[in-house]
Amino acid sequence: MAGALGFAGISETFGKNFTNAIDAHPKLSAPSDLKITDVKCGYIGGSLFVKIYSDQDIYGCGEGVDAIRGTYHMVMGMGRFLKGQSPFAIHKIFEQMRRAGHFGGAQSGMYVAVLSAIETALWDLTGKALGLPVYQLLGGKFRDRIRVYCDTALYRVQFPSPEDFASAATEAIKNWGFNALKFDLDYVSDPDKYDRYNWTASPGEISRMYNQLAAVREAVGPKIDLCVDMHGRYDFPTAQAIAKKVEPLNLTWLEEPVPAENVDAYRRIADETNTPISAGENIYLAYGFRRLLEIGGVDIVMPDLQKCGGLGEGQRIANLANLYYVPFSPHMVASFLGAMACAHVCVTVPNFHLMEWQSYFHTNPMYKEIVTYDEEDWVKDSFIKVSEKPGIGVDINEEAMKKYATPGVPLFE
Repeated sequence: MAGALGFAGISETFGKNFTNAIDAHPKLSAPSDLKITDVKCGYIGGSLFVKIYSDQDIYGCGEGVDAIRGTYHMVMGMGRFLKGQSPFAIHKIFEQMRRAGHFGGAQSGMYVAVLSAIETALWDLTGKALGLPVYQLLGGKFRDRIRVYCDTALYRVQFPSPEDFASAATEAIKNWGFNALKFDLDYVSDPDKYDRYNWTASPGEISRMYNQLAAVREAVGPKIDLCVDMHGRYDFPTAQAIAKKVEPLNLTWLEEPVPAENVDAYRRIADETNTPISAGENIYLAYGFRRLLEIGGVDIVMPDLQKCGGLGEGQRIANLANLYYVPFSPHMVASFLGAMACAHVCVTVPNFHLMEWQSYFHTNPMYKEIVTYDEEDWVKDSFIKVSEKPGIGVDINEEAMKKYATPGVPLFE
């Protein structure tokens, strides 16, 4: 009897609390009745920011990068298509818009970059409407946080010495706690370069590249991940030479040693070296990765989710790569909105490896100003904790954006 009475007491209390919670929740219309009312955008530097508005005072935010300049009217056109639709049918809307652009460039470039921003904003809006973080909409998470590598942005130094490379590495570890770093090897200002159009590196360039990376490895020791980018600015013989020469340095990867268009060249490079080869930031949609993976062209895929097609497409690419036992390490050159959106995908796939993180988050105050986020530390000990808030969990600060907006282009008007 005592047990039964105790259970009754708990049930009564639980029911009352549940009723109070329902009464306290704002009542608009049912989420299933949600409709898109408008789409607006703004531009800062190489980023497009999109906001999708609804009839329930909820909006979603998304970001596109790189291939976004001059796309204002493209955003407005896609916005007209979206008005009156429910934001919940994200995959259907994505496919409708992609197919609608079949003869308008929907295979890559600007069209897909803008579509990436729109698609991301739909996930954010849907998550907010349903009270769920985006990762939950994507099927749930394998992990609570993701590891990131710091792009040291040493390319801003006109022509860095091996000592500059070593110093940047130790400072990133000491100041910000990173255990994975990235450096670029392509320098137009190298005095040993034949000319700015010749893709063949001279012996002096090859030696310089090795010395810069060797200085980093000596400075940081064997346990730090060392990622290297060549930005697709060299030819096949150069890629062969540098990939072989740096093998003793145990790189995490050598990124885009040749342009991304010729995947067969990637296969030959990957076959001839123990240095892992990566590519993907200049490849669009899952279609673009199919043959690259089929022929074993890369050891690591690194799509940019702010321009490859968005979050759903990024997850498809990761899952496709997983069928070939290839790690997923997304490229990321966006704001913290884009970084957290990408993180939601990274926690939902088993083959996540590393995500790119930019040193400008620590050195340029603009990036703190243009977003709002309720955690003071964005990254700690080389890890980002995925947000548990509904949607992406990061909002954009329109008022702060006014200081940095691209002149002559409407800002969320």
